[in-house]
This record gives sequence, C-alpha cells and structure tokens, in this order.
Amino acid sequence: MINNSNENALMDDANSPELNIKIMGLISEDFVKVSDTLKEASYQIRKRGFSDNPVFVVSMQEVELGALLIGSGEMANRYTYKASMMQEFVDRKLIGEESILLFKENYKDADEYCCLFAMIGEFSGFVYVPYPED
Repeated sequence: MINNSNENALMDDANSPELNIKIMGLISEDFVKVSDTLKEASYQIRKRGFSDNPVFVVSMQEVELGALLIGSGEMANRYTYKASMMQEFVDRKLIGEESILLFKENYKDADEYCCLFAMIGEFSGFVYVPYPED
C-alpha cells in the first residue's frame, strides 16, 4: 500500500506485493460468484453518469461505505459487496485531493476489471480483479 506522503491518501499500486496470495485467493474465489452482478452494476453506474470510476467495497464486517449491493451468503458468497465510487472515497478523505489524478491514472478498464476496495483481515486496499471471460 502506498501512502503518497499524505495520511489521507490511501492508494495502492494495483495488486501490490503486500496483497498476499491467500487473500487474493479468497477474493478471487468469492468474486467468481458475484462477478456478473458487479460487472452489470459497474456498467450501470458508468452509463447513467454517476461515475467513471466505480468501486466495490468487499468486506466481512459492516462498513459505513457504499450502498449494499450483495449481502453475505446471497449468492453463496462469503463477503458483502457494496457499490461506491471514487468520489465517495475523496469525500471521506480516504483518497486525498492530491491523489485523485494518481487514482484515475491507475484505474483499470472498467469493462475488463473490477475495482474492489477490499477490507479483509489486516489488509485494506484497492484490488483489480479481471472479470471472467464469457
């Protein structure tokens, strides 16, 4: 996780080495079950002009971030998924104003990758997971 010299600038260089294989495995295993729903939600968020940078919050515990999209166990999934967007992270000072450009530069193609803000165990950060191919 990169802190970009600002304690409020929470950034991650896409899937950094800090993200261990076990956590990425857990995320990927769960993601497969919900990926179609997340892909459609990402498309709708962008199509309706809410944001070009949708972010999905994935966690086991309740967090005050995003709007509930998929509850734990709803689709045989382990985690809860909430729909959010970059601007909410900026508004809550999780991404500092000076890091907005960096976030957008690192944001991957939303048609191919899902931007997750994972809060799993000790790890919290942005993770990009490719959508399964049809």
